[in-house]
Amino acid sequence: MPTRGPLKNNLLSSLPRDDYALFSAHLSQVELEKGRLLYDPGDKIDTVYFPLDCVISLMTLMESGAAIESATVGREGGVGMLAAISPRHSLSRAIVQVPGRCARIGVGPLADAALRSPPLRSAIERHNDALFGHAIQSVACNALHSVEARFCRWLLSCRDRIDSDTISLTQEFLADMLGVQRTTVTAVAGALQAKGLIRYRRGVVDILDRPGIEAMACECYGAVRRTYKSLLPASFS
Repeated sequence: MPTRGPLKNNLLSSLPRDDYALFSAHLSQVELEKGRLLYDPGDKIDTVYFPLDCVISLMTLMESGAAIESATVGREGGVGMLAAISPRHSLSRAIVQVPGRCARIGVGPLADAALRSPPLRSAIERHNDALFGHAIQSVACNALHSVEARFCRWLLSCRDRIDSDTISLTQEFLADMLGVQRTTVTAVAGALQAKGLIRYRRGVVDILDRPGIEAMACECYGAVRRTYKSLLPASFS
């Protein structure tokens, strides 16, 4: 499973070659379809996922069944990595937001490698700090910023991770990500399309004007990027 070149995971690529070799034989590449459930709250984490060109959402669930996205993980990092430091149960729902390829590994081999590799352990801990910062920013963003601004932030975040202006998603999935009704998603997407910023088709959003989307996105887009770049300089290419 290659870690350098067009298809890569930036966190894995940043590791020294000898440290990566401690566990690389245990990595396997899989295709993850949209909507695939990786963990639910309370599930024991026994597999770690490193996105290559897919995007995984971490969702906070309410007893009513309502949900909202608290963080997004793409090729800059992984999902479930902290379980390689000590046993963990998931605190959120991890679900595939944008389909694509992913490298996965059982927790055991990665935990063994982390014991022998300070760079790997450091990368896991720094990624966890960045993810925590991302989640904290999402709390403020979801409470204080408009749906339109959050939608633009979300589009840019996905665009950074998949290197494509075409993003595959459904109205229902977007509503869950943003914590709003589907009718709200329709209205917001329609307004952005009327401004010439996106083209919204069934299950697909095409970004037509990235600078325009950036101008409408909330400050949280830049704040999250700065957090990742300070903790994981290779997180975004």
